[in-house]
Formats: sequence, C-alpha cells, structure tokens
Amino acid sequence: MTGTDPTHHEDDAVIRALLVDVPFDGWTTRALRRALLANGRDPADAVLLFPGGAPEMIEAWSELADRDMVAAARAADLAAYRTPARVRAIVSLRLEHNRPHREALRRALAVLAVPGHARLAARITARTVDAIWHAAGDRSADFSWYTKRALLAGVYTSTLLFWLRDTSDDDAETIAFLDRRLADVARIGKARKRIEAVIPKFGGASA
Repeated sequence: MTGTDPTHHEDDAVIRALLVDVPFDGWTTRALRRALLANGRDPADAVLLFPGGAPEMIEAWSELADRDMVAAARAADLAAYRTPARVRAIVSLRLEHNRPHREALRRALAVLAVPGHARLAARITARTVDAIWHAAGDRSADFSWYTKRALLAGVYTSTLLFWLRDTSDDDAETIAFLDRRLADVARIGKARKRIEAVIPKFGGASA
C-alpha cells in the first residue's frame, strides 16, 4: 500500500484508535474490534484486517510510527545539523511521539520477546533504523551501510528500553543516555577509520 491509498489511511486511523485500548486490553482482537467500531467500520473485519493477530498489529503500528517519525523530521528541517545531531533529533522525536503510548509499546515488546517472534522483532527494528538513517540524509550504499545500521540498532534498542523506565520530565534522562550511546558510537567510528587508514600501509609493507 502507498501513502496515497485511501485504504491505507483508513487502516492508519484504526491503528491510532487501537492504541487507546491496548493499555487495557492488550494487542487483542477485542481491542481491534473496538477500534474498528470507533472508526465506523464493522468489528467483524478484525480477522480480515490483521489475520495474524497481535504481531501483525504491532508491525503495522511500527510502520505507521516510522512514517510519522520521517514526516516529523522533515517538518523539523534538520538540514543545518550534522548527521549525528540529526540522528539524535530524530530518535528524540520518535520518543516524544511514543510518550502517550508507553504502555502500548511495553506490551508490544512483551509480545515480540517471545522466541517465535524474534525474526519479526529484528525486521521491525531494522526498518525503523533504516528510516532514521534515511531521514537523517544518509544514502550510503557501501559496507558502512551495514555497520551504521547495526550500531544504531543497538543504540535505538537500548535507548527504548531505558526510556520505558524513565520517569524524568520530557525524557531528560533518556536523552542523556542517548547522548552517551551516540558518543560511544562516534568513538567506534573514529577507531574504525584509523584502523582502515593503517591497514593499507601494512598491506604495502608485506607486498
């Protein structure tokens, strides 16, 4: 489905309504039926909309959250920032948007923690991380594409888990945690560049 597909927008509205009941009923068919009813749709469509149940609902929410995050990043006009600062701002925007849905996210992570959903959890994280990098303006297609995303996946996941326990105003402690993790990544990046600069010298010496 594309962003211009009217069905897509209808489903987005259902997902947003679903988030209201998830803290109470979980990612259940009951909550989905209520969301459909709230949008003037037949509750019986619940089985047709997400036949895979909770995992499909959670993935659909994650995709919607990714699109919302990218739109918010564009609206924030981060062009003047350097890439690390853009990444920081985009992750912060994601957390800000998730703030009203902290319990829904906690329940979603509990579902994804089931061993049978490991592949889905990895796919959701990879898609979000890719969206963050693209929103930050990264268009690399070389080997660094993989390393950047692997590093950010660790940063994003650990930050999200920290955020779920954060009781500070405006997620201040989480942002401080995010800053520390991004600083660690920056140090790793600098070390990697130094190693890459040295390796050709050793190659030339042994030739």
